[in-house]
Amino acid sequence: MNVTKKINVPQLIFKYSKRLVSEANFTIQEPFRLHRLEKGPLTKVTLTKQDALTYYKKMSTIRRVENTSANLYMEKVIRGFCHLYAGQEAVAVGIQATMRPDDCLITAYRAHGWVLLMGGSPEQILGELCGRVIGCSRGKGGSMHTYAKNFFGGNGIVGAQIPMGTGIGLMMKLTGKPNVSFALYGDGAANQGQVFEAYNLAKLWNLPVIFVCENNKYGMGTSAERASAVPEFYTRGDYIPGIQVDGMDVLATREASLFAIAHCISNRGPILLEMVTYRYYGHSMSDPGTSYRSRNEVQDIRKNKDPITLFKDKILGANLVSEEEIKQLDNETKKIIEEATAKVRAAPVPGPEELVADVYKKPVTPNVRGVNPWRTLKHIQITKPK
Repeated sequence: MNVTKKINVPQLIFKYSKRLVSEANFTIQEPFRLHRLEKGPLTKVTLTKQDALTYYKKMSTIRRVENTSANLYMEKVIRGFCHLYAGQEAVAVGIQATMRPDDCLITAYRAHGWVLLMGGSPEQILGELCGRVIGCSRGKGGSMHTYAKNFFGGNGIVGAQIPMGTGIGLMMKLTGKPNVSFALYGDGAANQGQVFEAYNLAKLWNLPVIFVCENNKYGMGTSAERASAVPEFYTRGDYIPGIQVDGMDVLATREASLFAIAHCISNRGPILLEMVTYRYYGHSMSDPGTSYRSRNEVQDIRKNKDPITLFKDKILGANLVSEEEIKQLDNETKKIIEEATAKVRAAPVPGPEELVADVYKKPVTPNVRGVNPWRTLKHIQITKPK
């Protein structure tokens, strides 16, 4: 007797490809914590495919440049100070995504990612770290002194960039420019007296300054809880409104920055954003970063909270991008950084004749006094690489 076998449809295997969408909606998971604000940034946001690819590429480029920098430092090609930004990429990329052409930004010495975002190339930042003439400051500034258009550094003195960023905001107000000044600092610098002086003047004069505390949990070797009586840095401006933001979520940092810009340009004065993030390397390359935190802690953050991995999973899960597109971007980024590294290794270092070059943009006198008052050094003007 013939028996017809019943087939369950779910057992059939269909070959199909996921249909990609041009935009997707997301809900920001970590809530924004507010200080002196009734409403905060949007928590339900839209992301386009193009923006998804752009954010992913920028974060991946920063990460690869920083990992390359770590390797060059261990090879002793990079010497001196070197503070890496790996782990904090979502903060910079989210903020930069909201900046208008004439908005300005100033930060501390953990600034390599910002050079890339503000117009510098991988070979310019790697060249600067390696002391080569193709660096953004011709190899004479190093890790702590890097600049680009509307980017005022890269500053070595802890917290000193905050009064300067406030001054940029004052310039914008006096000239009537409808722009903002982003002033970034770390949780360690948050206890500097000059930071509170800058808060006071910014609020007193109603300046369009966005103070951004990148709370990566540790100062030079001390946790924020051990160094700060009030580790809720978004409240530290007192009379200045503040928002605590998940700094590992690029969409959260983007929305918080958009909210902050709208706040400032509506003549409501300064605002403070605390970006809760994490650094993977030590305070600097001379710090192993394991005496005040455990290796398990770092590995846990890398595994469960990495900003690049989280964002990749998010955009893949929403069918905004495909695995092939991600792989192609990764390969492109890898090739760009490898080529830049090769150029940097082959580039010359600045000669002794450049010792007093670029000290002034327009020198009043052609000669500069050296250590010997009877022998002067001649100022020369160097054309920086484009």
